[in-house]
Amino acid sequence: MTISSQTSTHNISHISVTGRLDQSQVKALEAAIQHAIEQEGNNIIVDLSDTNYINSGGLRCLVTGWRNAKQQHHNLVLCGLNSRLQEIFEMVGFDQVFTIYSNPDSAIDKLA
Repeated sequence: MTISSQTSTHNISHISVTGRLDQSQVKALEAAIQHAIEQEGNNIIVDLSDTNYINSGGLRCLVTGWRNAKQQHHNLVLCGLNSRLQEIFEMVGFDQVFTIYSNPDSAIDKLA
């Protein structure tokens, strides 16, 4: 798994997750989200377009990041979930917690 982060001209932090998001990799994502909350814009996009697997540790990391962002009056949204990830999010009810966009461009358009 790799995590990359960039900030757009609209003060939006875009964090991309590639590969598997499992317990062994959540610390890197937690750090990227925390950095975005502390140092960057008010809006954070976690792009899961290239994520092919997520387990409970990955889900927990995203919820924790979402909560931390809300506490600091930031928005954390998701985008790019494949059909399997979408199914998992619906099954555990996270589609009701997170705002989910189909792709990064639509998320940026809505948040800008």
